[in-house]
Amino acid sequence: MKFGIIKERKTPPDRRVVFTPEELARLQAQYPEAQIKVESSDIRFFTDEEYANLGLEVTKDVSDCDVLFGVKEVPVDALIPNKKYFFFSHTIKKQPHNQKLLRAMLDKNIDLYDHETIVDKNYKRLIGFGRYAGIVGAYNGIRAFGIKFELFNLPKAESLSGRAALIEKLKRQTLPPVKIVLTGHGKVANGAKEMLDAMKIKQVSVEDYLSKIYSSPVYVQLDTLDYNKRLDGKPSSKEDFYENPTAYTSDFERFTKVSDIFMTGHFYANDAPVILTREMLRAPDCKIKVVADITCDVDGPIACTIKASTIADPLYGYLASKDAEVDVFHPGAIVVMAVDNLPCELPRDASEGFGQMFMEHVIPAFFNGDKDGILARAKITENGQLTERFAYLQDYADGK
Repeated sequence: MKFGIIKERKTPPDRRVVFTPEELARLQAQYPEAQIKVESSDIRFFTDEEYANLGLEVTKDVSDCDVLFGVKEVPVDALIPNKKYFFFSHTIKKQPHNQKLLRAMLDKNIDLYDHETIVDKNYKRLIGFGRYAGIVGAYNGIRAFGIKFELFNLPKAESLSGRAALIEKLKRQTLPPVKIVLTGHGKVANGAKEMLDAMKIKQVSVEDYLSKIYSSPVYVQLDTLDYNKRLDGKPSSKEDFYENPTAYTSDFERFTKVSDIFMTGHFYANDAPVILTREMLRAPDCKIKVVADITCDVDGPIACTIKASTIADPLYGYLASKDAEVDVFHPGAIVVMAVDNLPCELPRDASEGFGQMFMEHVIPAFFNGDKDGILARAKITENGQLTERFAYLQDYADGK
């Protein structure tokens, strides 16, 4: 089995990798029968020399490798036919901008494994950068609040050395008695929670958050049924919500009336109700001043996320009355942070964590006959066709 680490070619550039030099050396030591090549890159955080110094082969040609590992989408013209590829394809929700990519994978007889589709037997995700998205997103949300109200000016996360440095900067700031609402309980949300806890911000219950006034900052972490309710008023459950999302509507408005900062860490399915609507944002009693949309679904569940922002320019103002972008310092503006590649701001930490997960959950499957079905469940395309699990993408792949 020949493994190749490919150069990231997407614009804007992504400096993360699936395997750090140390993790790749560990793979080689643990599975000596594996052959490994690293495609030369002047982009990634870890240099060619760092890989070479650990005895790993660095080359400009990985076309003889069987399996190719990357982070972001591979440009169509860079795809090598008849290979197995692992990367975030951003196709499983039928994202329009990547339809041609999926079509190309089929036409080039490529087996596509998406990092998002690597799941256990209960279909729980095993691999991702979600924790680091949450860590950076929370930092950026606090940073946005400080900038908007000219309280403090934190440096950009990308200029700091890692998670510990972010926490050190946050702990030095003094926040007024704001209320922060955080949605979700997955890796993204819990990454954000790490930062709020590190700042010693008190977590409170939903009931207390909605009804009490505090003299210091507090936050609440919401589960699905805290901000969704059935349209018909019947009893609800998580299972019912996941099976019948169209039977629900948002119950988030009660939080907009008391929250200053909204941090998103929820998972959003296509048929689920919009969480934060334009009507909520236009309401005279809406108190939200900053939205750190870590999940960043443009034109999705958060109405003020009208575009993705960038690491270089992470903040924009949203004027609810006109549903339009305005300057951050416009008196009526809600500040939106909607960077769609947040873990790129912590390339070392994110890559180290990702590689450890990959070594634990994925690599063994190549050497044990995939006894747990990890590879089988993750595979989107095979022999020029969609696999059974992803047959729903056929009309999308066909351009319909």
